[in-house]
Amino acid sequence: MTATTSSTGASLKRNLGLWAIVGLGLGYMTPTVVFDTFGMVARDTDNVVPLAYLVALIVMTFTAISYGKMAGAMPSAGSAYTYARESIHPNVGFMVGWTSLIDYMLLPMVNCLIIRSYLEAVFPEVPGWIWVVIYCIFVTGLIYLTMRGTSNINMVLLVFSIIVMIVFVVMVIAQLSRGEGAATALSMAPLFHDGVTMGAVLMGATIVCFSFIGFDAVTMYVEEAKHPRIVPRAILMTVLLGGAIFLVAAYFTQLRFPDWNEFAPGGDMQFVEDSTLPLIGQAVGGAWFQAVLTSAGFAATLASGLASHASVSRMLLVMGRNNVLPKRAFGYINPKTHTPTFNIVLTGAICLLAAAFTLEMIAAFINFGALIAFTFVNISVIAWFAIRKGRRKTGKDIFTYIVMPGIGMILTGILWANLHADALVGGVSWAVIGVVYLLILTRGFRKPVAAFDENQPVTGFNKVITPDDLDETDPVDEKV
Repeated sequence: MTATTSSTGASLKRNLGLWAIVGLGLGYMTPTVVFDTFGMVARDTDNVVPLAYLVALIVMTFTAISYGKMAGAMPSAGSAYTYARESIHPNVGFMVGWTSLIDYMLLPMVNCLIIRSYLEAVFPEVPGWIWVVIYCIFVTGLIYLTMRGTSNINMVLLVFSIIVMIVFVVMVIAQLSRGEGAATALSMAPLFHDGVTMGAVLMGATIVCFSFIGFDAVTMYVEEAKHPRIVPRAILMTVLLGGAIFLVAAYFTQLRFPDWNEFAPGGDMQFVEDSTLPLIGQAVGGAWFQAVLTSAGFAATLASGLASHASVSRMLLVMGRNNVLPKRAFGYINPKTHTPTFNIVLTGAICLLAAAFTLEMIAAFINFGALIAFTFVNISVIAWFAIRKGRRKTGKDIFTYIVMPGIGMILTGILWANLHADALVGGVSWAVIGVVYLLILTRGFRKPVAAFDENQPVTGFNKVITPDDLDETDPVDEKV
């Protein structure tokens, strides 16, 4: 196959197979994050963390199916904003992309927060802000010098993290058999018990949705996939495998720690707002396993931090090149390092704010942008297939292109409505700024807005490419 060529003359090689793409998605999701947020989710759900993950998994599955449909129809390196722009309207796409900037910009900060909490647990005498500064300088400096791909590194770190999580589950089962925790490995208590309310579960589900962020990043590799048809499968597999890992880990962790107050000695509720991973490792296996589990979390989080920092820098670069942001600064590439140095340093500066925030608050802000994007991907399926392409005349089409994405839209909307009040206020304020900026860019909607991604200008797609359109012998690159 030949490479896919962009409007700038650069090319992307089709060399990523199914498992390579799934690995990248899972690496972005960071499986060990289930331990990081366990304490706060257990507190908010009244100790039914697995149920919160199950609800989130159901919502994400519907949305992943919609992502797969749109990735097949629009094989571009764009994401939610591309789908909304082409299927609904360029201005709508801009607003979806603008809102998504919240989670793109803050994801590197989340990784910084988690790393900070790990190091604070190991070195409690060192002020947390020092670790934030060191982390930001290291990651920013590394990406400043090079933005090489991290596929192989991510896969190694992912496998290491999963092996450690398997060891964790085996150790917990052994402890449960000895009467520790819930004293049983089979129980419905982690999924339901007296006093659990749906409102609390939905609140927890909005938090753990943050754990799934990354499966949508799989769409970014559609132009580097060996065959476009594998991307929809990779998206769904990433969600299902990631969800299974989260569910199993959350279930056994909940059995081992039936009451979240175990993480809050002396009633200090603030304690669980940071990562509980080091505490879980200490309680399950002592200092040695705390070190092992923290190492796994540290490696996975660092890999995710590098990927998210580099990704947002690239996104800002694209927006600068298309004059969505000031081109002189955001569209600049250093001729010596061949990296968008202004964007990299800006992202690093934003990461420094991790010294002043908790993981819970930043996760809530990220989920605002992510859930908006997820909702509009579901809407885009209806707009593109059912309305623009007229796929609404048979029962199968109605179910596939209206009912399924409609359910996904409603479910993501419900989670969005249950976000933390501060996240809603902050997110809506950011959206209002975006509307004002859009008015300026379009001179009062009198001219079209530029595209967010350089690989797909706002020209519309003339052909829908779905898995049914392709077979193994098709000349894929000519179709794409």
